[in-house]
Parts: sequence; structure tokens; C-alpha cells
Amino acid sequence: MVSKKVIVNNPSGLHLRPAGILCNEAMNYQSLITFSYKGGSANAKSVLSVLGACVKCGDEIELVCEGIDEDKALNALVKIIEDGLGE
Repeated sequence: MVSKKVIVNNPSGLHLRPAGILCNEAMNYQSLITFSYKGGSANAKSVLSVLGACVKCGDEIELVCEGIDEDKALNALVKIIEDGLGE
């Protein structure tokens, strides 16, 4: 299991389009990918779960990846979040 904290820096947080981008990237990996935010946890492969977390711009989330490709998954997800999820 690997994890890393990252700041969501895109202007609108994890609304529908960025949540979809995050989920699509997470689906490329076999690992279980979740993130924790304000005491809760969300499945990064589920758009509804990501939207339900209500993550806003400037919020910190902790990505957690567990599985055979966990390192690759974590690095890729951190990069797209730091790059602003297409915004």
C-alpha cells in the first residue's frame, strides 16, 4: 500500500468533469484506489463516490493505492491532480 497527500488546485474542485477525468485515469490500474478527505473515504474509480466527497479547490486529499501496480497508479493520479485535472 502506498499513499500521498495532494492539494486539489483546479478552480472548481472535483465537480463532474474533473471527477470523470480522475475516475477514467484510476480505471487504468488494477489496484484498489481510494482517497480520504475530512475523515471520509471515496472510491476513486466511482464518479458518484468522488462527487459525494464534495472536494473543493484548495482541499487536501490523501490518495491510497493498494495492488500490483500501486506505485504507477499513485504517481499518475498525483500528476493529473497537480496538473489541474484538465482545467
